[in-house]
Amino acid sequence: MDHESLLNIAAELGYQLMFSGAEIYRAEESVTRLLLAYGVAEPQVFAIPNCLIISLTTPAGQSITRMIRIPSHGTDIELLERCNALCRSLCKSPLPLPQARGQVDKLRTQRRSYRPRQVLAGYFIAPAFFTPLFGGGFWDGLAAGLCGLAVGWCVIFGRRLLGSNNFVRTIAASLAGALGALLLVLLGLGRDVDTITIGVFMVLVPGIALTNAMREIMAGDIISGLTRAAEAILTGAAIALGAALALALWRSGMGGAG
Repeated sequence: MDHESLLNIAAELGYQLMFSGAEIYRAEESVTRLLLAYGVAEPQVFAIPNCLIISLTTPAGQSITRMIRIPSHGTDIELLERCNALCRSLCKSPLPLPQARGQVDKLRTQRRSYRPRQVLAGYFIAPAFFTPLFGGGFWDGLAAGLCGLAVGWCVIFGRRLLGSNNFVRTIAASLAGALGALLLVLLGLGRDVDTITIGVFMVLVPGIALTNAMREIMAGDIISGLTRAAEAILTGAAIALGAALALALWRSGMGGAG
């Protein structure tokens, strides 16, 4: 058996799992089960949110290791389900390595992508429907949807102006959303600034990251759990800073106008 090829297949599957937002235990267990299904004895798999390391020993006693870095990513439930299904299929009925490689490569080529206008539509719809849950009316929901477009623009296109720093982009997005809420209420489109702002900020709240962090800490993956928790806390701090900056700018502007 070509253990180099097998290790590359396992690394690619683990990469796709991590990139889809899978929990650390899921990625480690899936890669381990795949290697065991192909006859590897005692494979070693270690993962943290931005790195995956896989090591195995060939029957000749040679140790082979792969390390792959995981870039910044979100959550893709469809990709995660496809990775899980493929891993279960390969573990149940291992294919020849060339065929298995082809199946794993399809995960990358068939990854669904959305046009910017489709993503912006989601940023409009989500705040518009969150706002009524907090007591807002129709016009509050409409105002929140419009503010969500500003947030979505910062998230999608902010990389060109602000770079790849998610912390800075989150500050800019929350700043745009809060200022938009204040402006629309002043113009009479919305009624309750707080309700609109909360509805808008719901699309920025790192709920999945915080949930996974707590789950991983309880599962014993302390490093990964603390890393995700720190990321969630920093995102929350960025949202708060953006909102505070918006209020400060608004008050100073209104004071100057007065």
